[in-house]
Amino acid sequence: MIPDKGKKSSVLLIYTGGTIGMKEDPKTGALKPFDFKGILDEVPELGKFAFKVDSFTFQPLIDSSDVEPHLWKQLAVLIKNRYEEYDGFVILHGTDTMAYSASALSFMLDNLQKPVVFTGSQLPIGRPRTDGKENLISSVEIASAKDASGHATVPEVCIYFNSQLLRGNRSTKVNATGFDAFCSPNLPSLAVAGIDIRYNTGVIRYPVWNDGELTVSTKLDTRVSVLKIHPGITEQAVRDILLGSGTRAVILETYGAGNAISKEWFLNIIKEADAMGKILLNVTQCLSGDVNMDIYETGRSLKKTGVLSGYDITTESALGKLFFLMGKHSGNSQVKALLSHNMRGEISK
Repeated sequence: MIPDKGKKSSVLLIYTGGTIGMKEDPKTGALKPFDFKGILDEVPELGKFAFKVDSFTFQPLIDSSDVEPHLWKQLAVLIKNRYEEYDGFVILHGTDTMAYSASALSFMLDNLQKPVVFTGSQLPIGRPRTDGKENLISSVEIASAKDASGHATVPEVCIYFNSQLLRGNRSTKVNATGFDAFCSPNLPSLAVAGIDIRYNTGVIRYPVWNDGELTVSTKLDTRVSVLKIHPGITEQAVRDILLGSGTRAVILETYGAGNAISKEWFLNIIKEADAMGKILLNVTQCLSGDVNMDIYETGRSLKKTGVLSGYDITTESALGKLFFLMGKHSGNSQVKALLSHNMRGEISK
């Protein structure tokens, strides 16, 4: 795919649902989605860009809390089908599961050489104090940005929120009501928007620019459970999650640098799950930092019983990575071997 430096940029807005696309009905006061075909009426600032902005709206719209892997498959296929028509894509999405969706798409889109920017808002776009307009305008500008060679400035799956552009699979929602809804605890921002948008090119991942085509993986295996370790957790609860017949992999959300209960019953269940061939991935509950199971005895005990380190991966990214790898490989040993690979910049390794 050789860029045409003289070609006018174009961006596709994809509205899946969420607060950003809501507008107050003047008669009832109720919030209802507006037609994104009239986006310039709502955000006339977009008309000042010297490029084309088209829109696509999912029907029916999906509340963020109802997002399922089926939506990710639809998004991946849509981007694949429209890939040659546009220089970048902006996905408008509810905030509650945005980090999950961005993480999953980062693995599902292989050889991505264009921006895929997730954004949304905490207030509807029609409200006077909305954060939606700035988020949308900056996301569109980032999705269209190119370097002097005509290549995309940020050829990654990202989240843009509150002036920060974050790698999608490094992001997590940290604020339920504030405009600073997302952060990337273990990786600096890819860009910061102020008077200008300043790109952190030392952090952005760039592909080998070539004629290779975008490929998408839509086969996902979702037989993953998450077990959050906490004081007072019962043996039966651990047994049900780790040894359940419908679970192929378990993400263990552990304390600190990867520590968990040292009681014999707990370690015996871990050993039993490992003997069954289950994939056990250790992810820290802490917002920043990473898993190191060699520091404390409790961590070393987990390592000895077959638990794998998630390093500094987020739970959202661990889930997407497992869905993706398990969909590609029927053997658990193959998945276990690949979990330690830094595939899309999701871990510092």
